[in-house]
Amino acid sequence: MYRIGILGAGTFGMALARMLCNNANEVEIWTRHTEKLDIYSATGIFPPLDNMRIPEGICFEKDLSRLCSGKDVLMIAVPSVYVRSTVSEAAGFIREGQIVVSVAKGIEKSTLLSPTGIIEDELRKQNGSDFRVRTVALSGPTHAEEVAKDLPTTIVSASDDADAAGFIQDVFMNTCMRVYTNPDTKGVELCGALKNVMALAAGVSEGLGYGDNTKAAIITRGLAEIWRLGMAMGCRIETFAGLAGLGDLVVTCTSRNSRNNRCGILIGKGVAPDEAVKQIGMVVEGINALPAAMELSEKYGVEMPIIHAVDAVVNQGADPRGAVNRLMMREKKDEMP
Repeated sequence: MYRIGILGAGTFGMALARMLCNNANEVEIWTRHTEKLDIYSATGIFPPLDNMRIPEGICFEKDLSRLCSGKDVLMIAVPSVYVRSTVSEAAGFIREGQIVVSVAKGIEKSTLLSPTGIIEDELRKQNGSDFRVRTVALSGPTHAEEVAKDLPTTIVSASDDADAAGFIQDVFMNTCMRVYTNPDTKGVELCGALKNVMALAAGVSEGLGYGDNTKAAIITRGLAEIWRLGMAMGCRIETFAGLAGLGDLVVTCTSRNSRNNRCGILIGKGVAPDEAVKQIGMVVEGINALPAAMELSEKYGVEMPIIHAVDAVVNQGADPRGAVNRLMMREKKDEMP
């Protein structure tokens, strides 16, 4: 049995909290939205996941210092845009050497850091340049809606600290969650961020009335774009064919559980991007990742036409059908890099 503190009470954090508690771990959850904790504690129901029943063993903690104290694992389970502010709030209560797991998927625009990079950077800013924790990224094809129903799921525990990655593998692995380790944290987190942009593109194509051929093209050529950037950044090629790469890309581009895909469908049907996000009602990470994706494309000199097309539609008001036409009429290429 392990003691686990979860910062954030969103869908994925709550789905994992349920799973971890059912595995006989001690699980405590904190969120700055304390009114939600009162509701969940009183009702034992989590409405965003089809009224998921919250195990009685889960504790809701409003005191962040107590939440962080004495834990085997701290998990940051907030949208990527809130990782830095959440870690900043908790920094004074996190001990050196603590294993900190991130399940966020994104890239910070101002620094181009991944979520584990943000965690390490902010903790050093708050606690001194020599302060160290052991960060692990959990990523893969893991829709919260299915994790909450104990459907067979696979995920990657990524860290350059092999012992930390292996420990998290032990903590999270059970009959419905199979965990693989991967030393390529940078590649795993890059895939986690950019697959959301590709899911927007896949959704736009569906919203325009295009079919499976188009979606398959977006998935395969989208993977090629992510792979090219990853290689330029020093990532490992195997990551992109794995669960955090191809696996997460496929599920996010094809599933109705994907808010990025659903948002893209709305945009393809003519809904303005801002309004589409409002209709989804939750954070759409692909839109948040676009500015950093564009910067990385320029910084590393990597051609990423699908990323650029999505940015043109979302941030520059380009017509989606025209953007597709421009992609189709680009200069001729050899498929081999």
